[in-house]
Amino acid sequence: MDTIWLSGAEWLAVLRIGLGLWWLESWRHKDKKGWFERGTGIAWAAEVARKHRWGAVRSGFDTVVAPRPKAMAYVVVYAELALGLGLVTGFLTPVALIGGLLLNLLYLVLMIHDWAEQGQNAMMALISVVALFAMAWQRWSLDAVLGLFR
Repeated sequence: MDTIWLSGAEWLAVLRIGLGLWWLESWRHKDKKGWFERGTGIAWAAEVARKHRWGAVRSGFDTVVAPRPKAMAYVVVYAELALGLGLVTGFLTPVALIGGLLLNLLYLVLMIHDWAEQGQNAMMALISVVALFAMAWQRWSLDAVLGLFR
């Protein structure tokens, strides 16, 4: 593989780190007080799920999320932080990539009618797949330093 400036593995590390920074920005810009104290994030998602055309999304939300809105707010917000930190540092990278892919797919399905969000979720999912199958933890990562996931 011919590349400019960096090796292929280093460019993949740049892609992985960029995806991690994207997750960190998703975490940073959230109104945590609103999510944790007023339940704004889960309330918004509940409204989206309630109007969803797919019954599986409505019933899945009612079964998994609705009974525990406070806990789910913490899960969502801190999952984004964990994904960002894992990808930026390259620690447990395959786990973070699979977790991020699943979260993006959940967001994509929940917000299937919100075209403004679809591009972001689709691109983040694509980057996750590429980084996973190209093993983007080979350079500039704690996984490489620790000899994990060879």
